[in-house]
Amino acid sequence: MSLTKEVVLQRANAACKNTLMETLNIEVVDYGENFLTARMPVSPKVHQPDGVLHGGATAALAESVGSFASHIFTDTENLFVRGLEITANHLKSVKSGFVYAKATFIHKGRTTQLLDIRVTDEQENLISLCRLSTITLPKK
Repeated sequence: MSLTKEVVLQRANAACKNTLMETLNIEVVDYGENFLTARMPVSPKVHQPDGVLHGGATAALAESVGSFASHIFTDTENLFVRGLEITANHLKSVKSGFVYAKATFIHKGRTTQLLDIRVTDEQENLISLCRLSTITLPKK
């Protein structure tokens, strides 16, 4: 059964309740054939002490959108998704507004997946470039 864009976004955002994603105000905002995009507001809540976006918050955004993408784009009816490794290269600072993380697949295997996640600001400047590997495991 193919899900509509609205249903995918609604389900993804409903899954964020009472999680780190809700704490960081991460919202899944776009979905297409081979990508998923989420956004996060940049405010003092996610700043490091010198007033710019914390790299850990950026990594949390990237891992959240990448894990959702692995869940949505792989057959996970009897499986669950877990992150294996994340890397983040932070290229530019942000003080306010929103950052957007767009996850696309480099490799979409049955057991492991590798995603490219580009984090950009509202002007589409590249803020961070992340890679996430995930694994699908059987539910017990």
